[in-house]
Amino acid sequence: MSELGTRRRSGTTVAVICCIAVVFDGYDLSVFATTIPALLEYQPWGLDAARTGLIASYAFMGMLVGTLICGVATDLLGRRKMLMFSITWFSVFMLACAAAPTPELFGLFRFLCGIGLGGLLPTALALTVEFAPRERRNLFNALVSSGFSVGTIAAALLALVLLEPFGFRVMFALGAVAMVVLLPVAYVVLPESVGFLAAKGRMDEARAVAARYGLPEPVDTSGDDRSQVRLRDLGRRPLLAMATVFALTTLIGQLFIYGLNTWLPQIMRTAGYPLGSALSFLATMSVGAIVGATVMSWFADRVGPRRVAFCGFGIGVVALVVMSLAPPTVVLYAAVFLAGVGANGTSVILNGFVAIWFPAAVRATAMGSIMTVARLGGIVGPILGGFVLAAGLPVAWSFYVFVVPALIGMCLVLALPRRHLDGRGLAEPERSSAATTSV
Repeated sequence: MSELGTRRRSGTTVAVICCIAVVFDGYDLSVFATTIPALLEYQPWGLDAARTGLIASYAFMGMLVGTLICGVATDLLGRRKMLMFSITWFSVFMLACAAAPTPELFGLFRFLCGIGLGGLLPTALALTVEFAPRERRNLFNALVSSGFSVGTIAAALLALVLLEPFGFRVMFALGAVAMVVLLPVAYVVLPESVGFLAAKGRMDEARAVAARYGLPEPVDTSGDDRSQVRLRDLGRRPLLAMATVFALTTLIGQLFIYGLNTWLPQIMRTAGYPLGSALSFLATMSVGAIVGATVMSWFADRVGPRRVAFCGFGIGVVALVVMSLAPPTVVLYAAVFLAGVGANGTSVILNGFVAIWFPAAVRATAMGSIMTVARLGGIVGPILGGFVLAAGLPVAWSFYVFVVPALIGMCLVLALPRRHLDGRGLAEPERSSAATTSV
């Protein structure tokens, strides 16, 4: 394979491929939000807001399934093949969404698409961290994570141009571009994980890849299966209690992000804004998400993740209250921007907090378990927003419904630990955290 040659390669190449994959991941998940106005107006299907919100949640249900099977599938396929399989999977079902003849099949295809999306992000981030220069791992991880928000912005901008003249189907068809453009490049350029090769006993290949990318000498870990031990350790005090609090806090963050992200364009349409302006609000929120992940990570490195996560939820609460007051347009854009800062920035900080608090022996198990529970927030958020809109309540209630979870999130953050655990399970003063993943 191409990674077994002699010329040194940079981990930046891996990060770029993974980042582009995450951009498509963000586009494919967010495109539904941009098409909601067109879906509600599509008379052959006769959708209302409540049913549309339910369909929106199907992709997140699929992501939950994808997250659950990702670890097992990666152990069988390897990270390289898992990434390419995920790209192929969601591209095929994005095409299926574009051609769906009924809302029932459309919902099914969104669910199946979500399975591929759920497996892509963890795989892309794991590959990025493995091949990034050690002193720049946090930076690379933050940049790749921001690809999701870039995909959301792309969805909003393309909808401004394509949605009215061509309808919603073309927006979903564009999600298959990844299979045509990115997949061949990934096949030729992307290396296999050194850790996976070592775990399979393929040490000659592992050493060759490590040498090519300037990584440390790999250790043969074949036959070293400690997954049951790690799961048992995670069920002990104080790990279990803190894992529960982390999971609930991250779930609230996901509910906030994906609920508001899904319904923001339609909320703005209901408030009287034209389609173009409604979509521009979604793009503004996504820009805020990128800025929030970067700026809040910088502060977390200096004052600790717990304080910054609390402030992040607080920023979200203030932004939502301002949005509910129907302020002047300039102020409204600023509030939407801050909502993106608070929602996505907080999610990134919480994931980073998990990464530094749990001992290394159970860290991967803890993160996988917590992220799986958090996916439930992504399911509930779109459904909740759809019910509020379907009830015909004043527009302000579309924001109030997310204020309450954000306030709960602030309370949960106060229950998070002030200290982290070292490898022996002993408490130490809180250390800095940097961006890891947004979800």
